[in-house]
Amino acid sequence: MPPAALFGISVAFSFVVWGSITRQYIWPALSKRTRDDALRPILLLHAFRFVGLAFLIPGVVSPELPPAFARPVAYGDLASAILALLAIATLKGRLGPAMVWTFNIVGTIDLLNAFYQGNRLALEPGLQGAAFFLPTVVVPLLLITHAVVFRLMVRTSVAVPSHSRQRAA
Repeated sequence: MPPAALFGISVAFSFVVWGSITRQYIWPALSKRTRDDALRPILLLHAFRFVGLAFLIPGVVSPELPPAFARPVAYGDLASAILALLAIATLKGRLGPAMVWTFNIVGTIDLLNAFYQGNRLALEPGLQGAAFFLPTVVVPLLLITHAVVFRLMVRTSVAVPSHSRQRAA
């Protein structure tokens, strides 16, 4: 089977599995929290996107990996990680919602652009070397959690923390 087909199958399976995990475990747990409390673990997950800098490290990726692909992917992930940390830092303040929206829009566009650029350049999956696991395992989770953030940000009803409900009873 061609490497591109194996790559596509890996990405598709990852979306199915992470989607199932999100539907069965992540969303039910987060939907019971206030928006800020639900956003915090997702933002912390995205703070690890500095790992995308691996696309710039020879030996992790092939020296033939096109810089036109590697640089925007790596620095886009780093920018998304920084925005996630800024969103966490401002979550309780007036800037919080704007920072979350900024992080989520920039982060989503960054991931979708990486897939687009990889296809546009007809990137051979083997050029990603050890970083192959990022687009096949991690990126689907990140895109799904971006969708969860969008859902949390537009949600009209806000969950009441369980400790507040207990005091009211």
